[in-house]
Amino acid sequence: MTYKKIDTANYPEQFRSKEESLIKKLSKFGVQQLDTFESPQKHYRMRAEFRVWHEGDDLYYIMFNPETREKIRMDEFLPGSELINRLMKQLIEKLKPNPVLRNKLFQVDFLTTTTNQAVISLLYHRALDDEWEKEATTLREEFKELADINIIGRARKQKRVLFDDSVVEHIHVGNKTYQSIQTENSFTQPNAKINEAMIGWVKQHIGQNDHDLLELYCGNGNFTLPLAENFQRVLATEISKSSVASARKSAELNNIENVTVVRMSAEEFTEALNGERTSRRADEADIKSFNCETVLVDPPRAGLDAETLKMVSAYSRIIYISCNPDTLAENLDYLTETHEITAAAMFDQFPYTDHVETGVVLKAKAD
Repeated sequence: MTYKKIDTANYPEQFRSKEESLIKKLSKFGVQQLDTFESPQKHYRMRAEFRVWHEGDDLYYIMFNPETREKIRMDEFLPGSELINRLMKQLIEKLKPNPVLRNKLFQVDFLTTTTNQAVISLLYHRALDDEWEKEATTLREEFKELADINIIGRARKQKRVLFDDSVVEHIHVGNKTYQSIQTENSFTQPNAKINEAMIGWVKQHIGQNDHDLLELYCGNGNFTLPLAENFQRVLATEISKSSVASARKSAELNNIENVTVVRMSAEEFTEALNGERTSRRADEADIKSFNCETVLVDPPRAGLDAETLKMVSAYSRIIYISCNPDTLAENLDYLTETHEITAAAMFDQFPYTDHVETGVVLKAKAD
């Protein structure tokens, strides 16, 4: 929960600087230019977390300066979606005079969508009882005219949900709209517009295929569902239980029937595919029946481990989505021994920071 004040006037220069830095990092692999996608300059984040500061009768949100660790009062949050900003102002005013809801409240998390839905999570240093739930239910009703709101109360070993812990985002890709279930406390892409750009870019470069797609680290099916129509079948893996549930529910919601989601880590899947591990889940999914020639990976910041990297290099086409250019470059040192980069892109998922999302398409070299 750190924050440095942003100045939208500086955005174009910061964006160019990121682009130059990324091209320099990828130039050793033959990348001379990038497809680039700029973020909205404000109201681009669909999620936000704030600490709550109690000062006498006053109550307000804070974040911390990443350099000095000094607290910053947050009466608004420019990177946050417009809905986050509306909710945070009204919520704090409703909490202030309510001793049941404000007592030992130390954090508020917001998860919002472009479809005017939100989950508000209230985190406490005390147990939550029926009186809390009654007051929280009343609070939820008071927000009805503003948005479709769900409220979650969290305390040590306790979670009270009013009345759902998920929202349904609409993702627009080309001339289609996909419904995506996004669950509180599970990973989702924070920048809605850039996320749509990422999916659209991948679809542009994969075309229609008569084979299957393997996807590792599929999350809640963010890429899985829009890409399903481009392949015969999709085999997707993910370790998070809640994300797997969201992906499967989203497939049903979108009437997509050619997707199989397996709850396994990339490492476990690699071992099962290589016959080095027995796995009931892998057997139930019949993973060896898939004819995958394209693989899509969207790993965490650490990148791909050695065994998964080796497994991925056996596919004729690799789509690599990376949140860390340094580990991407390390993985490309290995992958470009057998593959060549045919397209690369920069997606400014996190404006005003050093972080950047990168997309790379690799094709197997001719023998």
